Amino acid sequence: MDPLAPLMELSEVADALENARATVERMMWHKSLESDHTAVADEVALAETAATLQLEGFELDVDSLRAWDGSDATVRGAIRVNEALPSLVGVWRSSPRYVLARLHMFATSDFDVSQGSPQPGRPNLDETGSARMDALCALVSNPTSDLPPTLRAAVIHGELLSLQAFPLANDIVARAAAKLTLAEQGMDPHFLIALNLGHKERQPEYVGSSKSFSTGTPDGVRSWLKHYGQAMETGAARTLAICNERAG
Repeated sequence: MDPLAPLMELSEVADALENARATVERMMWHKSLESDHTAVADEVALAETAATLQLEGFELDVDSLRAWDGSDATVRGAIRVNEALPSLVGVWRSSPRYVLARLHMFATSDFDVSQGSPQPGRPNLDETGSARMDALCALVSNPTSDLPPTLRAAVIHGELLSLQAFPLANDIVARAAAKLTLAEQGMDPHFLIALNLGHKERQPEYVGSSKSFSTGTPDGVRSWLKHYGQAMETGAARTLAICNERAG
């Protein structure tokens, strides 16, 4: 049995994930995506990069990111991470450790590591953390059932937030890994769901439920998974709004 299967029995989780799936399905059928999704994907990518940076404490909206002068290493790194995602989908399942290292290198390659900070791409974990990372990578490499991709993405995201394997830009990597999971599992192959916008719009819940997830209790895990479904639903709705704007 898939080790994640029991999580679907937690209160309100199945409903939250099903509501998210239904909203994503409606989004995918929008007429503006019928012939060419590229323009919408570009708009979503910009909004997603701004959202992940806002979750890191930056006051950047889409317009200011368009006009950004390239002066901050974290912003440069977040842009590189987002640009790299499509090229990493094909190797995510087979080589999750490699991909996580690459994501971290993209995120931090401009950081000053001369003061003793760990080198880009190198996780910093004790024995327990290493065992948890092994289990996480197994989830990526062995999706053994037809459970909702959102469930797997949520657990991978939550575990990476909890582990804090990378002292710098860890949460940017965690959010990118979740998006790769959704793409590789076929739910969002073209990175059209504005998931990070969903997290940003529910930021207090995002922070609180991720901390609850790290406790490992059923209530803590339930809180995070319920948030994830609702953030996915919100993100898909934001993409629908972008589609409607483009459709006029």
